[in-house]
Amino acid sequence: MTTLSSGFARARRWLRDHPLAFDATLAFCTLVAMICGSFTAPGDGHGPPAFGARTPEPFSVFLMTLAAAALVLRRRRPMQVLAVTAALAAVEYVLMDPPAPVVMSTVIALYTVASRTDRPTTWRVGLLTMGGLTAAAMVFGATPWYSQENFGVFAWTGLASAAGDAVRSRRAFVDAIRERAERAERTREEEARRRVAEERLRIARDLHDVVAHHIALVNVQAGVAAHVMDKRPDQAKEALAHVRDASRSALNELRVTVGLLRQQGDPEAPTEPAPGLAVLGELVATFRNAGLPVEVACADRDRLPAAVDLAAYRVIQEALTNVRKHAGTGARAEVSVVRVGATAEVTVLDNGRGSTGPGTGPHAGAGPAGGGPGDDGPAGGGHGLVGMRERVSALGGTLSAGPRYGGGFRVHAILPVEARTGEPERPGTAGGTGLRR
Repeated sequence: MTTLSSGFARARRWLRDHPLAFDATLAFCTLVAMICGSFTAPGDGHGPPAFGARTPEPFSVFLMTLAAAALVLRRRRPMQVLAVTAALAAVEYVLMDPPAPVVMSTVIALYTVASRTDRPTTWRVGLLTMGGLTAAAMVFGATPWYSQENFGVFAWTGLASAAGDAVRSRRAFVDAIRERAERAERTREEEARRRVAEERLRIARDLHDVVAHHIALVNVQAGVAAHVMDKRPDQAKEALAHVRDASRSALNELRVTVGLLRQQGDPEAPTEPAPGLAVLGELVATFRNAGLPVEVACADRDRLPAAVDLAAYRVIQEALTNVRKHAGTGARAEVSVVRVGATAEVTVLDNGRGSTGPGTGPHAGAGPAGGGPGDDGPAGGGHGLVGMRERVSALGGTLSAGPRYGGGFRVHAILPVEARTGEPERPGTAGGTGLRR
């Protein structure tokens, strides 16, 4: 039984892959059925039909052969095949008595048309075929017009139309489900790629913030140590201790950030929480140790959402790093974080004048403050200010950065307390005239 079922399955697959061979087989089977039916005479109304009671005429056999041969092309020319088989069936009803069942080929052709066209076409063609063949059978047949054979023509042609329309509807439904599933799969893949891109951008921002801040501090403290090594070794040791602390902190934060890239099954990543305003004092202390006086005014630092808290911390870190690198000697910085309604405002001010002299030149918008050699300002091709803007805009906030009147620089970020991630940047929301980084 298993061998028989597998053989049928193989034959079905082969016929599905070779539609012309399937149609030729169907045409041959239809011809055999029509010829067998032409040997059967209708009963007298009380008994069953009698097989062998009559013999088909040669002309009827010729018409049945033509109708069966036309079915080979039913997929390629469905309407033409229906017209040919319906015409041959009508000729059989008009010229032969009793008629041979040429109408069998018409039933198959009508089913093909209904299954491969739309519903309005099926209704028009089906009604025309049903009416024409039924009228020919009633008018030209020897039996009374109300005989069951005549109504059988109407019933079989109508059944062919209904069955073909049902098959077409089912195919359309299955195709719609398959298309919906494929579209959903594509959407999931696109969403996964989008999330990967967003995560890569976020990690890149964090890496930039960590490296820019700590390496700047290491550079400054190393310079101090080299300068005072011979004359004041105690101060040099203190500077080197700051270098060690800054490098250790950088390594820890890099380990946490890179740990996000681990695959499943890799060693467990560090579980240290992301930095925020709760550790703002430690951040400010590193700058004070590097020689930058910083004043802080921060309220409600523990009440911000995690995303807003991290963004505020990174903005302050990046802005103070800019001050330390570009504001020149004697600069001071002020940091404030306040809640204003449904937003949190982060402001970083400094009074630096750049490294080339007094006035408002370098630090106010030109020279080293605006991006000298080796920094990541516009001339240096860096991404600090761009990263701050992207981070703030991703939460639906605004950021402005630019020189202050009378000297110095100002960075001001407005962050909504209810973060809205994934929104596109609106024109002007992250604007500003910042020239540093």
